[in-house]
Amino acid sequence: MFGEQTGTVPDVSAQHTGRAEMSLYGIYEISKILCGPGSLQEILIATLSVLKSFLDMGNGLIALLDAAGEPEMVVCGSFGGEEARRYFRALPERAIGQLVAAEVPIAVENVALDTAFQWETSAWGPPGLNYSFMGVPIKDRSHVIGTLTIDRAWLNWKAVSIDDDLRFLKMIANLIGQTVRLHRMVMQDRARMLEEQNRLFKQRSEPMPESSGAPHGRIIGDSVQMRRVLEKVRIVARSNSSVILRGESGTGKEMFAQALHDLSDRSKGPYIKLNCAALSESVLESELFGHEKGAFTGAVAQRKGRFELADHGTLFLDEIGEISPAFQAKLLRVLQEGEFERVGGSRTLKVNVRLVAATNRNLEDAVAKGSFRADLYYRITVVTILVPPLRERRTDIPLLADEFIRRFNKDNKTALTLSRSALEVLTSCYFPGNIRELENCIRRTATMAQGSLISDLDFACRNDRCLSSVLWKVMEAPSDGIVVPLPILPSPERIAAAALPKPPPIVAAADEATDAESDDPAGGKSDRVALLAAMEKSGWVQAKAARLLGLTPRQVGYAMRKHGIPIQKF
Repeated sequence: MFGEQTGTVPDVSAQHTGRAEMSLYGIYEISKILCGPGSLQEILIATLSVLKSFLDMGNGLIALLDAAGEPEMVVCGSFGGEEARRYFRALPERAIGQLVAAEVPIAVENVALDTAFQWETSAWGPPGLNYSFMGVPIKDRSHVIGTLTIDRAWLNWKAVSIDDDLRFLKMIANLIGQTVRLHRMVMQDRARMLEEQNRLFKQRSEPMPESSGAPHGRIIGDSVQMRRVLEKVRIVARSNSSVILRGESGTGKEMFAQALHDLSDRSKGPYIKLNCAALSESVLESELFGHEKGAFTGAVAQRKGRFELADHGTLFLDEIGEISPAFQAKLLRVLQEGEFERVGGSRTLKVNVRLVAATNRNLEDAVAKGSFRADLYYRITVVTILVPPLRERRTDIPLLADEFIRRFNKDNKTALTLSRSALEVLTSCYFPGNIRELENCIRRTATMAQGSLISDLDFACRNDRCLSSVLWKVMEAPSDGIVVPLPILPSPERIAAAALPKPPPIVAAADEATDAESDDPAGGKSDRVALLAAMEKSGWVQAKAARLLGLTPRQVGYAMRKHGIPIQKF
């Protein structure tokens, strides 16, 4: 399997002279190949061809491994295809393990004398020659992704500088590792773009069902507030004016942006969207304007930006209030002039794009503070559409809940339904996270439901286990800094208990608390007395007292700390 060396014996001393200069020249030549065009396999084969001229090697082999350690791509300078894979599998497992697992280079002076190499004697070439074997790991950052191995024949092994050769191979392996990483990133990016293109094509080819009162089949709502917004969307969609969608997070602004595009004359054109908050300034510039080949590290090919892809269509920029002031000036020029240059390019491109932006920030406050340009603000707020929060259109909650439970049943092959009491719980909740929080609440409850009918007792808020209440329904009292949960909808049992006559006050407890509460504001004394009476009646069990008072156990515990009532243990 090893390559044969023919001809006169090389002058090793002459090769050793100026070896550093030769290595530097070799790295330069190989780096030009690795940065050049072509497929990854073609580049690696060309690299081995150049490497052979600098190391006087017989066979050179580059093996790229997958996550399981199996050969994903194997290229050889002497032969290819399945023969190269057979050669890689024939290499000693101990040698490959040292490269991959231990991440340590390997050098064998004479493979014929090494017990790890069990190949036939005829494979080593003419008698009297010492065949050497060298290998280094190929890394992507700190992970080994492959191996670089060579074999060659020497008549005078001692005259060869093994350290210099290994050092040279390690530098080449480092360049190969960076090249493989960039190629894989480009392939992932290309796959993502193709997936997005296929999704858009599928989305445009599928007919959108029309629902009563809604200009877009995926927008669910029949409340007065929603009808006003949808009517405004119909009117605005007929023009080419820039639109900004304002509203809290989770209100479905992206759905309205899609509806603006589908109802406009640009509906046959592309609809491109981008979340500005998810990208840094440099990446955002490349995503929106595109880049030329070689504009920066990793720009191995020309790429069109979102503005160019959205030509004669609609571009939706979500979270536009998060972009930096420096990038705001670049965006303003595109919106005003309709022209831009790709990153690293000099040719001016003109596009015809309708901009639809969205934000949950207070842009007026940002303009006043100087974090958002006033000229850009006036440019994007030609038409403003306010998307109402869910708490202002509670009549839409049952419609949304039925749709979310239908999706859950479809995804999980279940047949769950919402009871009337469950819908009452959902309709009465505050939902600061709006539609997104409503969907999460339904999916969480449906996942944990014991039967096919979801009742009010299945919700986490009924069992004081609602994590959203910790995140959303918490406010900080300015007086003493104690965190006070906002009220959660009481259960029917609590409502019934609250309707019962309050227990008579305990005179002894009231007398003991008279001095301590002399400075309390109006109502403080009666609250403390009622709390003491409930605790006495419930045997000092906070959960039972909470049901009597129509509160949560957490609120009862806070009230006891506030009034300085010690817990009685029996």
